Amino acid sequence: MSRSPFFVALCLAVSMAAMRPAFSAEAPFEPGLMRLAEVLGSLHFLRNLCGEKGDQWRGEMEKLLDSENPDPERRARFIASFNRGYRSFGGTYTQCTASATEAISRYMKEGETLSRDIASRYGN
Repeated sequence: MSRSPFFVALCLAVSMAAMRPAFSAEAPFEPGLMRLAEVLGSLHFLRNLCGEKGDQWRGEMEKLLDSENPDPERRARFIASFNRGYRSFGGTYTQCTASATEAISRYMKEGETLSRDIASRYGN
């Protein structure tokens, strides 16, 4: 099965994050990780809306949480970001449209960029 560049970059980012020591919630990569969680939530909603069945993007979020091993407060922020991304499209789209497909494309690109940037800037 062929993997998307975003998936590969996310795996790399998660792997790199797992190799680094724990940082405080004020770490410079924190906003990027929270945005990545939001992107994953958006993709989870949109890709399922447009015919993808399964929990691939929720699974990617779980991998991110596992690699970060956040304290309860930080974990709650990750989950809130994922849920915000998921809910952001729930009121807008009830069926797959051309604009929903375009949003998927934009979020895939953004997620790939975030993953690559986080891994290259902050990975070991």
